[in-house]
Amino acid sequence: MRCYILLFLSLSLLFASCGSGKKPEEQKLIIFHAGSLSVPVKKLVDEFEKANPGARVLTEAAGSLVCARKITELGKPCDIMLSADYSVIDKLLIPSYASWNIRFATNEIVIAFLPESKHSDIISSDNWFDILLREDVIYGRPDPNSDPCGYRSLFTASLAGEYYKRDGLTDSLLAKDRNYIRPKEVDLVALLQTHVVDYIFQYKSVAIQHNLKYVPLPSEINLSDTDFREHYSTVSVLVPGADPGSEVRIDGDYICYGGTILTNAPNRQLAVKFFEFLLSREGNDIFLSSGQNPLVPALAGDCGTMPDQLKRFLSINQK
Repeated sequence: MRCYILLFLSLSLLFASCGSGKKPEEQKLIIFHAGSLSVPVKKLVDEFEKANPGARVLTEAAGSLVCARKITELGKPCDIMLSADYSVIDKLLIPSYASWNIRFATNEIVIAFLPESKHSDIISSDNWFDILLREDVIYGRPDPNSDPCGYRSLFTASLAGEYYKRDGLTDSLLAKDRNYIRPKEVDLVALLQTHVVDYIFQYKSVAIQHNLKYVPLPSEINLSDTDFREHYSTVSVLVPGADPGSEVRIDGDYICYGGTILTNAPNRQLAVKFFEFLLSREGNDIFLSSGQNPLVPALAGDCGTMPDQLKRFLSINQK
């Protein structure tokens, strides 16, 4: 009888323990990222969560300028910011909200379209601007006040006038189809796929991810080549700054993505671990599979208070 009593008490304690026990608290990581990073970020998150049980990564995609303003104007909690333009972090987040910036991937501007797009059988790198300016053609581009792809489209259009030696070309391109400007580049994909527009200014990686056809543009205007940085810098644009009513000047440059961990990141330890994964060989492979070229090694200027775990992936560069 004594054995039965002891067994009963043991089982009672076991069931009581199971009933009152709590699961380990879920670790949350918040990432704000450029819309053009939606596909690779989803792949990164899926693999990261598999390798880190209990981690839950929450992502918000928007134009990079919008992402920055969520932090500076709205005060929304965020661990990691991944921008399509590293200079957005430099100009809007450092030093008040972050202290370092890692450049991790590149891209280029193309003209994306579908086989059904008007005149798709004749468009080329030599005549794309003439096709876009035809009366029966509609094209879209991102909003330069929300999205780096928007002001980069402006830069490409501005550089095209000189490259093709066509007076008034830039003004004609930017004056046409202004009703088809959208907050971020991925919004334009839906317009294209539903045949609302025939062509869009787009990143090459996004075109590849969505199986779009595209016209490659010359290096002198597609913002992909570091050898043309000085040439790209001859164009610039003013965009809304970190504070309401303020403006910052963005100069033309080669396309380079940047990322940082916010100074007041709610989960800094997990953020560092995710950033390590992003910069790792597996992370690089994810970017390559998404049509985007990773920078290996990654680049950084002043490391500031950058975690030591990330420095091994870097080539320190002040330019």
